[in-house]
Amino acid sequence: MTVYVDDMRARLGKMILCHMIADTDEELHAMAARIGVSRRWHQAPPQHDSHYDVALSKRALAVEAGAVEVPMRELVDMLIERRRTGRLTRQSERVSAA
Repeated sequence: MTVYVDDMRARLGKMILCHMIADTDEELHAMAARIGVSRRWHQAPPQHDSHYDVALSKRALAVEAGAVEVPMRELVDMLIERRRTGRLTRQSERVSAA
């Protein structure tokens, strides 16, 4: 089980945000709680894939707590794969499993 953060840099007022996703919602919410992100910021289906937009300061805490850094494009590919298969896998894992 893994939590991932991407390198997106989206402005929201004075904050700069990135995405945080995980293999499971349980793990995602646990990391959010651990780094001090309120559950009310969770974005979920059907409007969004399950994720949090987190400030860069929270991203740093997530990485410190074990989150894996991935490029934004890879994170998007992972979400597309999860929609297709129901599993969140990195491109490198899909290639090695083939």
